[in-house]
Amino acid sequence: MRRMILIRALTAIPTLLVILALSFALMRLAPGGPFDAERPLDPAALATLRRVYDLDAPLWRQFLDYLSALAHGDLGPSLAWRDYSVAELLGQALPFSAALGASALAIALPLGAGAGLLAAARAGSALDYVILVIASLGITTPSFVLGPVLQFVFGLRLKWLPVGGAGGLAHYVLPVAVLAAPLVAAVARLTRSAAMEALAAPSQRTALAYGLPERVRLARAFRFAALPLVSYLGPAAVSVMTGSVVVETLFGLPGVGRYFVQGALDRDYTVSLGVVLLAAGAIVLVNLLVDIAYAFVDPRVRP
Repeated sequence: MRRMILIRALTAIPTLLVILALSFALMRLAPGGPFDAERPLDPAALATLRRVYDLDAPLWRQFLDYLSALAHGDLGPSLAWRDYSVAELLGQALPFSAALGASALAIALPLGAGAGLLAAARAGSALDYVILVIASLGITTPSFVLGPVLQFVFGLRLKWLPVGGAGGLAHYVLPVAVLAAPLVAAVARLTRSAAMEALAAPSQRTALAYGLPERVRLARAFRFAALPLVSYLGPAAVSVMTGSVVVETLFGLPGVGRYFVQGALDRDYTVSLGVVLLAAGAIVLVNLLVDIAYAFVDPRVRP
């Protein structure tokens, strides 16, 4: 187990370096710059700003300087929010994004697994078809469509919930629902498929013939379905992180996604790279935890 963790950790370093290098190059090569404005700056002032932030150096030198600062825990200053460092901005935004993503996963996993088991237990019934249709809608409906619909219905028409902004728990109901909807649907379909396969096994048919209670059979089927669910945690984490960018923008939440979008619009290289590094590191960490969890769930994959 320790050897597997060490190998995964060592392979994560070159993965993060490649992601950083590609992101760094693409941001620098994109048209525009952090000091472009509606009114062009004086050439001398622009040259001074570029020299202060080392933007006049060759691209390879800028990247090496960034890696050197990163090795000391310095993500650099923000080029748009002049009085803040990237670490300060992400430190303020990360709790919002973490709470949003954790809440969505905490809701999606039990709700989706329960719906999937119920559909498997009633396979072929009207309830099964209803769950499948709802799951299909949840997977295919993008968050930038579902979000405005929920804002209109529950915020503007019924006036039950706020349509945006950060505040009390009520402000997070709609964002969490939008972020959790595709996860619930995917978990439900995955659980239903695995549970139906488990219920069709000869041992389950024998248990049914001997009168084993349905709840016990479903519990055994869920243990079988736990393997694909654990494997899905990695993609689910990616879905939460990428989806939160849209959701935070739609609902005006001061999370990491907001800084990523605004940083891209402002060509704020350091903020955008900080968000990319944070997201990539989180995804690598989640995948490592999923591998460890999978090894505990299925001892056959242990090295």
